[in-house]
Formats: sequence, structure tokens, C-alpha cells
Amino acid sequence: MDNKVWFITGASRGFGRIWAEAALSRGDKVAATARTPEDIVDLKERYGNAVLPLALDVTDVHQVQQVVQQAHSHFGRLDVVLNNAGYSLVGTAEEAGESDVHALFDTNYFGTLRVIQAVLPHLRQQGSGHILGVSSAMGLVAAPLIGFYCASKWAVEALHDSLAQEVKDFGIKVTLLEPGAFATDFGSPASMKASQGLDAYADLRNRVFGHLSTAERGDPEATAEAILRIVDAQDPPLRFAVGAGVLPLVRGAYADRLAAWEAWETISNAAQGKANK
Repeated sequence: MDNKVWFITGASRGFGRIWAEAALSRGDKVAATARTPEDIVDLKERYGNAVLPLALDVTDVHQVQQVVQQAHSHFGRLDVVLNNAGYSLVGTAEEAGESDVHALFDTNYFGTLRVIQAVLPHLRQQGSGHILGVSSAMGLVAAPLIGFYCASKWAVEALHDSLAQEVKDFGIKVTLLEPGAFATDFGSPASMKASQGLDAYADLRNRVFGHLSTAERGDPEATAEAILRIVDAQDPPLRFAVGAGVLPLVRGAYADRLAAWEAWETISNAAQGKANK
């Protein structure tokens, strides 16, 4: 197996850090990006020339273009493009400020889009490449208090679904990584912002946070081998559930959706009207 060249956003912590180290440990090369480059300097110290540490704020379109070009010029190609940068926003639909929602989407959705648009000319010219988008189980279902985060990941899901169909003929693969609950620092201030809460939703917040405090979380280190298998696969899946809790959650949600659509099927069909010939 030939060594791969990775481009990873959000490589300073969490999944981005774990997957960067997994790639490097097996001999791959990584352009590791982070808002604060000091957070990834140690990767350079440990892995030498296999690492290109780069400062990147995915909300800066010009910096995205520049950094992608720099990484491609440095290594000569990009094989795996992993969009991992993102964070969550806690707040109900009534509580969250519009500016906070814009900022969330600017990172989670538009940041991902900017990287994809920057790398695609290189991948098309190569006739190969694998774009990995970090979605979430919350990109498949929605939960209270994090509806805007869920919405950003649902948007990421749709983007990659369309993208896979658009770039298949160029030899480019696309996979959505959909993690469930893991013991990362995703709940830390660096990964989560909170809107000012209204008293009307205090009981809801207590119930949700109480449930989260007792929820079982997976070992993030255990995900590395699975991700390496995905990038090495000849025919990788468009969607990959990361962790054991995702499929049961999705099965229940989709069963409920199908049941609701089918219960109203007669009225839905009537809304079609008569076919125009």
C-alpha cells in the first residue's frame, strides 16, 4: 500500500488529532492545520518532515485557498482531505442569536465547503482523492438545545451526498463520518458555545443535561483503525456510522418517519392532483 498524503482541518485536538496521529504512525504524510499552530508543533517534533503544520481559520476563504495550495505544492499531491473543524452551539430556537448561528454555519458548513472548493481542482487533475466530511449522528437526527448544530450537520450531509454524485466520474471518493457520543473534549469551551438561556426552558435544559451527564461515551482512540480502513477501501461507503450507538438511533428515527409518511400517504397522494399530459 502506498503512503497517503492527508490534509486535515482541526488537527489540534479531538478526532482530528487522533486521526492525524494514526496516519502519521503508519507512515503517511499529513498537512495538519489548526487555528493555533502552536497546538500542532509537537507533531512536527515527533514526525519530522512527514508533517506540515499550518495555521488555518476555515472562515477565511483566502487563507483556505492559500493553505491548500501550500500543502499541495509541498507534498506534490493530496490523497485524503479530512474536514474536521467545527463546534457546537447550545441554545433553543428562541434563545440563539442570529450572529451566533451565522458564525456556527460559517465554520461547520461554509468552512467545509471552502476547503472542498479549494481542493477539487487538484483532485480532478490527479484523477483521484478521497474527501472525508465529519458529520455526526446529529446530522441524521435532531435533538433539543443543539438544533442549530444539528442543522449545520444536516447541511454537511446534503453537501457531501450531492458532491459524491458530482465527482465520481473524476475518480474522487466521498465519505461522511457520522460519530455518535465519544469522550472527546467536544463539550469544552473551545468546542461549544452557549446562548443566553431563558427561564422558560430551564426544565428542558435540566432534563437534557441530566441525560447527557449519564450517557455512555465511546473511546475516541478506538476510532482510528476504522478510519484507516475507510481511507484504504477500494469502494468506501458514502456514509459511515462511527461507534455502536448510531445505527440503533437512526433505525428508530427512520422507522418513525416512515410510519408518519405512510399514515398520511392517502392525503399525500391526493395532493398530487391530476397528472398534466
